[in-house]
Amino acid sequence: MSPTTTVLTTPAPGTVVGPIYEYSEEQQAKMAELREYAGTVMLPSSDDYYPWELRWLNQPDTIPRYMRSAKWDLPDAKKRILATLEWRREFKPDLIRPDEVKIESETGKIIINGFDKDGRPIIYMRPGRENTETSPRQLRHLVWCLERAKDLMPPGQESLVIIVDYKSTTLRTNPSISVARKVLNILQQHYVETLGRAIVVNLPFLLNFFYKGIAPFLDPVTRDKMRFNPDLFELVPASQLDADFGGEHEYEFEPESYWDQIIAACGVTPEGTRVDFPPPGVHNTSQSASSNISSISDNKVQADVTAISVEAVESAQPIQIAS
Repeated sequence: MSPTTTVLTTPAPGTVVGPIYEYSEEQQAKMAELREYAGTVMLPSSDDYYPWELRWLNQPDTIPRYMRSAKWDLPDAKKRILATLEWRREFKPDLIRPDEVKIESETGKIIINGFDKDGRPIIYMRPGRENTETSPRQLRHLVWCLERAKDLMPPGQESLVIIVDYKSTTLRTNPSISVARKVLNILQQHYVETLGRAIVVNLPFLLNFFYKGIAPFLDPVTRDKMRFNPDLFELVPASQLDADFGGEHEYEFEPESYWDQIIAACGVTPEGTRVDFPPPGVHNTSQSASSNISSISDNKVQADVTAISVEAVESAQPIQIAS
């Protein structure tokens, strides 16, 4: 294939999205309880951030992810989701303005491009391309990228892949252990069950100490998802894998082109909102803070299957949901 600046924002044709979770009646009942609890601790509808909080809670994956992360322990799930609600109110990850973090994207140190064989968006991290001094904006940029990867997830997909490439990374450009701890805290506490795979490649011996330093802060679930120098062709279609790793996608990073494509694909406005959300005056409209989780876990999946079928007809690039 010839070099291209086109970012891959849809999975390969014929991709089967997985894993797909099925829940027992008991599990659905617990999810309903968690959703009802979340409704009692939500912001008032008069708050400007209320529509975004409601939108996040009503995403079909939110409640199931928090129940799975708590291993179906309802009191623990309540603590987890309350902590994330409080974090999101302060951090406002869905309202980060593109121009606030754009400078962090200028060297391509974190880019979203392509999907694995299960339809998970891939985030490439290249610490060797670090271009700014340590600051809160770096974390804002990382969270902005996590939100965009979630925007690009095909229906039914709830997780993403992170590939960390240490080629050309030095002690100066590698993030400090304190920064890594903050990143891990955000991933493990506020994007629960979102990391599908964490892949590390080209790790120089000199940086082994870094992973020894962060090991105590890795929870067992995250640790189990980490792989060092795996065969990437077992995980990612060649057409979706960056040529830097032997794939067929000869992507040439160009800052403005990349930025514009991601913003367009995710429908992000200059204010950090979405082109189709929130509807005008939505926070003045009384909306029920609780919903039937069974309809989210069952009817929503059926709706997603229907939506996929329509999309497949229109695009001639079918995406399937695994049974």
